[in-house]
Amino acid sequence: MANVDVLNMNGEKVGTLELSDALYGPDQVNEALLWEAVKHYRAALRQGTHKTKSRTEVAGSGKKLWKQKGTGRARIGSVRSPLWRHGYTVHGPQPRSYEYAFPRKKLLGALRSALAAKLADGKLTVVDTLEIKDAKTKLYREALTKLDVTRTALLVENSKTLTQALVLGARNLKGVELVLNNEVHPYDLLRYERAIFSTAAIEQITEMLEKNASKRKIAAQTEAA
Repeated sequence: MANVDVLNMNGEKVGTLELSDALYGPDQVNEALLWEAVKHYRAALRQGTHKTKSRTEVAGSGKKLWKQKGTGRARIGSVRSPLWRHGYTVHGPQPRSYEYAFPRKKLLGALRSALAAKLADGKLTVVDTLEIKDAKTKLYREALTKLDVTRTALLVENSKTLTQALVLGARNLKGVELVLNNEVHPYDLLRYERAIFSTAAIEQITEMLEKNASKRKIAAQTEAA
């Protein structure tokens, strides 16, 4: 078990939290799985609005410009030929979606790897609560400075404890993003330098990862039998 200090928004230690080595140990980092998760996430972000004109969409007559033989010129059937300037594009890109299915088990495995990597690098912070009494951006910037946030940070809160004050106070912070624990993605954890979880958020994520790990263990035992 790894003991992680639980801090308050002033950077003061208020308790400890035990994280299982089976989930957050350094040996749980799977770089290949992280690469797959990031590739899937970035593929879904692509707009896919690229478009070239086909033969039917290019302006121009379909009339044959001159007879096939006897002129000494190259054969040509239409001014819209792809060989000519302003002609259509052969097998050009068309609008499409780059999104594809990604198994939930692999996504949770990548999430476990990203959390283990953050913990091993000392970039994962757990606080008792992310809420500050006054919903002011200045106060949240001061609090993050006390939590050693010098560049970018990902704030992760539980949906049951999320308040309007937290949303208002954190939304204008440059380089800071607030997400719910059931929405956090491995790409988010890798994109931001530091990850700050509330106790409720990290506990719920741990519970979800433990359920997934137990299901994998049962499936492996069934296959072995």
